[in-house]
Amino acid sequence: MAQPSDPKSVPIVLLSIAGFIVFWALLSIAKADPMVLPSPLAVAQIIGDEWTKGALQKHLWATLVRVAAAFGLAMVLGTVIGIVMGASKQADRWFGAWLVVFLNIPALVVIVLCYLWIGLNETAAITAVALNKTAMVAVTIREGTRALDRRLWEMAHVFQMPPVRRFVHVTLPQLWPYIASSMRNGIAIIWKIVLVVEFLGRSSGVGFKIHLYFQLFEIGHVLAYSVSFVAVMLLIEYTVISSIERRATRWRSP
Repeated sequence: MAQPSDPKSVPIVLLSIAGFIVFWALLSIAKADPMVLPSPLAVAQIIGDEWTKGALQKHLWATLVRVAAAFGLAMVLGTVIGIVMGASKQADRWFGAWLVVFLNIPALVVIVLCYLWIGLNETAAITAVALNKTAMVAVTIREGTRALDRRLWEMAHVFQMPPVRRFVHVTLPQLWPYIASSMRNGIAIIWKIVLVVEFLGRSSGVGFKIHLYFQLFEIGHVLAYSVSFVAVMLLIEYTVISSIERRATRWRSP
């Protein structure tokens, strides 16, 4: 079966997206009320107008910056925590419950608390998003660390490979599939949380614009900004993330 990371699946993905657009168009025709469900063509017209005015680029960029900052912070912290907990049973016993707590705290609660504690600023927004994802990354990397082939580690030790080279050439290649999985899941979750953060307390970004047009009951504009950002994330998914995943799992190929 073709996977998203398989270049041969690109035509299938494009046909699937085209099929979704046709399905959307048929629904809009059946509903026959552009105030409730605008057609894809009407939404595309709004996207073009917002792009011409420069508003779309501005708010897409603001959201992407927040996504990138929170994603990078969550990946770094989660990877370090996951490796430590996976390598040390003692650390896992002491802090395993912490991961469960952070995994089960609703994202909305973390966002509200960060805004109350830090203020309605960029630091609070990025911190809230990163905290929501760090525990998920840590759990995945912890399981990957536990699954490492200890024989390879022992062989590297026998050949007196320095710790840094041992990590880069023995540990990291085995962890890459888990890191790639965390990246794929992380980028899908983080951008959704960023929109909630912007919806609640930012004056720029896609979430802010969705909040604005929600208050005005402008469904066409809500869909325009939503579709635009989904398109950007699909592009990142099928280019950057899929490329990293292919490289991460290439060593497993026969």
